[in-house]
Amino acid sequence: MPGLVPGIAVFDSAPMDPENRRTGAFFGRRKGHPLKPRQAALLDTLLPQLALNPSAAPPGDLRTLFDGVDDVRLESGFGGGEHLIAEAERHPRTGFIGIEPFINGMAKALAAIDDKKLANIRLYHGDATELLPWLPPASLARIDLLYPDPWPKRRHWKRRFVQDESVAQIARLLRPSGEFRFASDIPDYVAWTLVRLLRSAGFEWTAEQADDWRKPWQGFTETRYEAKAKREGRVPCYLIFRKKK
Repeated sequence: MPGLVPGIAVFDSAPMDPENRRTGAFFGRRKGHPLKPRQAALLDTLLPQLALNPSAAPPGDLRTLFDGVDDVRLESGFGGGEHLIAEAERHPRTGFIGIEPFINGMAKALAAIDDKKLANIRLYHGDATELLPWLPPASLARIDLLYPDPWPKRRHWKRRFVQDESVAQIARLLRPSGEFRFASDIPDYVAWTLVRLLRSAGFEWTAEQADDWRKPWQGFTETRYEAKAKREGRVPCYLIFRKKK
């Protein structure tokens, strides 16, 4: 295993206890600026065609949600959808599940899906905690979490996506050798994530040299959040964890 990331103190700043367990949603606000007329229309017309319903019976094989795909990946909190859309274009024989609670991000993704006529994306407009338990075990080849809300205040740490409970859920959903990929510009959240993944019996960190966390993985599409972080002088970190066989 490589040494710890220089400049990031890896420590367990929030031990597991009843007061520190995650409660509530992982996200903050749901809506920002007013939607454009076309975006609002797509929420009414296209989203129902692509939306997953965790109240329905779960599929035995996620590939049946798509037409002619070989495997399925998931991106939680896809923001404006830049990375999700680019990956779906690049890998037409892979099915993609995108989760996003923020209505403006969902509307932007729908517009891009409609423009590019993408048929390999399914969406969930809500919190990941509502959908992940519905998905069948060992059903995903990869899960991406890019620039999640860091919830910097200590009293909000329990709302961070990465918790011991969610790491166990991710391990349940990934097939053997499947990957959980994480990117953030917040050193404290990177440290938090390293602690929880390294202490999990289900994962191994794939990094072998510093560039493995300093540089994005091959094919990575920069999001607007990453561009903003770089403009403001924050340095992104990229982590890949592999599900043990």
